[in-house]
Amino acid sequence: MKYLVTGAAGFIGAAVCEKLLEQAHQVVGIDNLNDYYDVSLKHARLANIEHNENFRFIETDIANREQLAALFDDESFDIVIHLAAQAGVRYSIENPHAYADSNLVGHLNILEGCRNNAVKHLVYASSSSVYGLNEKTPFETSDSVDHPVSLYAATKKSNELMAHSYSHLYDLPTTGLRFFTVYGPWGRPDMAPYIFTNKILKGETIDVNNNGDMWRDFTYIDDIVEGVVRIADVIPTRQPTWKVESGTPASSSAPYSVYNIGHGSPINLMEFIGAIETELGIEAAKNFREMQPGDVYKTFADTDDLFEATGYKPQVGVEEGVKRLIKWYKDFYKV
Repeated sequence: MKYLVTGAAGFIGAAVCEKLLEQAHQVVGIDNLNDYYDVSLKHARLANIEHNENFRFIETDIANREQLAALFDDESFDIVIHLAAQAGVRYSIENPHAYADSNLVGHLNILEGCRNNAVKHLVYASSSSVYGLNEKTPFETSDSVDHPVSLYAATKKSNELMAHSYSHLYDLPTTGLRFFTVYGPWGRPDMAPYIFTNKILKGETIDVNNNGDMWRDFTYIDDIVEGVVRIADVIPTRQPTWKVESGTPASSSAPYSVYNIGHGSPINLMEFIGAIETELGIEAAKNFREMQPGDVYKTFADTDDLFEATGYKPQVGVEEGVKRLIKWYKDFYKV
């Protein structure tokens, strides 16, 4: 099979490429290598896979309509795994136009490329952020997600709506994955696990939001990748008997699906920080502060649907996951 993976230099994207290559698929990876965070980390991720003869990397921006259309025309992809996006909840408050360009225009260009080139399945990244003001836990894909608390979340909900319209109009099979907090080796420097590790090792104070009273469904990278690759093989089909009145928003009469992908067991923020402190053998200096704009109190994934579809079941707990993260960090940065 021939795959296109967008965001191939990203945390999840590079790991998905690596997994697909292990399975002997052909993979074309694209990324715009922007400077939202340290570009050298992106190049280092690519260096792990660029030697594989079944992999090609192309630097391009999904917001560039002409370049993307030409890529689809030239390559004849079987499956597209679309992970490229402008990420980050708080950065969407500072730079909203970056989210419109990448997450809306870019997503539309991917949809157009897929529908014009007979792609068999589009799997794309949504986010647990879409649950917004929901307080009921665990979050289920049958829940309403009409009240986002950040522009980032709003763009991800928009991605799901856009995908549905293409599934309905053009019979394009699409699957959205609502990622819950992903962590592990090669992780993003703007995310809490990396920030905490970095600052604790440097003897700097870490900010602890909502005075530590927060919960996250921390999910280890290998578990996420396993779920992504498995769901790529589960191609949605039309369901003629499906009705809006009785069906879940995560399915449709169109070939369309949405799943949560997470560990399914939220961890208190202070417990996660404690796991890092234990592994490093250092107690962190902490600045306890109020909830920040765009943050949510608790994320908790109900992944029963994904398990039923794929047999996906996360294997790595926080203690082991943090251990692997710290080992990678120390090795990579020669601490």
